Amino acid sequence: MPTFPVHTIQTAPEGSKPSLEALQGAFGMIPNIAGTMSTSPVLIGSLVGLFQKVHGGSFSEDQIQVLLLTNAVTNTSTWAVAFHSFLALKAGVDPADVKAIRERRNPKDPKHAALSTLARTLIEKRGRLDEQDKSRFLEAGFDKARLLEVIAVVAASTITNYTGSVTQPPLEAAFREHTWSAT
Repeated sequence: MPTFPVHTIQTAPEGSKPSLEALQGAFGMIPNIAGTMSTSPVLIGSLVGLFQKVHGGSFSEDQIQVLLLTNAVTNTSTWAVAFHSFLALKAGVDPADVKAIRERRNPKDPKHAALSTLARTLIEKRGRLDEQDKSRFLEAGFDKARLLEVIAVVAASTITNYTGSVTQPPLEAAFREHTWSAT
């Protein structure tokens, strides 16, 4: 099985260095998955550009983390589940809600439940939402713009989730207490 290097700013291809520098600034570190992604300047650049838009959008950080954690679980990306469990808790998501998402259940918080359900449904139905799926989200107090914004979050996390499955980066020590298995 091919292994992928976990690049640093110093070892990454020139075209990937600005993206890694942006992640270093945002997280205070370069996550291992980004280090593997940086083998492709196109991939890491796409991720960073999309994540900057997502984190500058209309959702709060806890809502974004609910979406990202749900996506990681739905796509069975073990690295991303651990990472986003850590970030969700840091963003103030109730630990019981984090646990529920990791167990493929809905969070208790109604807004978080609506976000989690929509994200999971988008992935499972490959974007083919029916009227009931859309109505359920809108009835939870979100508008049509936010429904479409969820698509951007799902797209961004799909980049990370798929990369994790392909490259299988090592999990950083800081996230190991949140290790997750699909079984």
